[in-house]
Amino acid sequence: MGYEELLLQTAQDDERIIVMTAENRALVRNMPKNLGSRFIDTGITEQTMIGMAAGFALRGRVPVVHALAPFLTMRAFEFIRTDVGIAHLPVKLSGFIPGFLSDGNGPTHQAIEDVSIMRGIPGMEVYCPADEDDLVKMLPAIWANPNPAYVRINHKKGNYTHAPFEPGKAEVITQGKHITFLVYGMLLDNVLAAQKILEADGGVEGLSVGVVNMRTLKPVDEEVIINCVRNSEVLVVVEDHFATGGLYTIVAETLLKHKLTASVLSLALNKWFKPGMLNEVLAFEGFTAEKIAHKTRAFYSNEAAGNGVL
Repeated sequence: MGYEELLLQTAQDDERIIVMTAENRALVRNMPKNLGSRFIDTGITEQTMIGMAAGFALRGRVPVVHALAPFLTMRAFEFIRTDVGIAHLPVKLSGFIPGFLSDGNGPTHQAIEDVSIMRGIPGMEVYCPADEDDLVKMLPAIWANPNPAYVRINHKKGNYTHAPFEPGKAEVITQGKHITFLVYGMLLDNVLAAQKILEADGGVEGLSVGVVNMRTLKPVDEEVIINCVRNSEVLVVVEDHFATGGLYTIVAETLLKHKLTASVLSLALNKWFKPGMLNEVLAFEGFTAEKIAHKTRAFYSNEAAGNGVL
């Protein structure tokens, strides 16, 4: 089942659901003929859409709104903060082509600070599925939750079959004694491939490499982060987002809160990425499986040497 099919089924089962878009119908092309008046396209007016959604929510509806992630989170930020956040309304924000999924677009159309912006709103939840399977397993619980939520929509096919979803709980795919990757969104597949590379070239004893899908960033699974710190020598945070305000910042906040220290490598963006075909973007910015593995191996070797392990 894909995104649109799941949304339509949910809306047909629950008349409170209102589907809205700011002239971004890529995910919801068949909604007008199936939902009639419960489908609303406001045009290229993200701020107006959020204001309308807040009004519907005040009247007992659950609006699921759609727009390109950069315009939804930045152009409409004040309206999300004021109309949705302060009132704590169950508006569900669906951000399309976030992160590297906006591969062919320049900086104005890149959402690589969206997690930081949205998680800064009190009460706003933030979710980042790894692929379509992850997405459809996460959304029923998100839509049923009375809290406002931002979802980095990712409907790309993945290579991993995900576990059932529970808000606030990460998906521990494998545990690693030497290295543990913390990742979210579309980079999970590349991290899983990097894991295989590292375990294959880990030397005589081999490297034990874990992977955790941090599919829910707010609320975040602090217990998993702490367990990874205590049971793995190095953490590697991989994200198609700025390091500031994203998962790297979340990990740092968690460690400080619990008075812990750790060896942590951040593989994140520090500037807007160069647009191109997705594979070209990943190669240029250093997020292919091979480059993730190379950077991780170098970091681990340096940390191990500094601790007298190598």
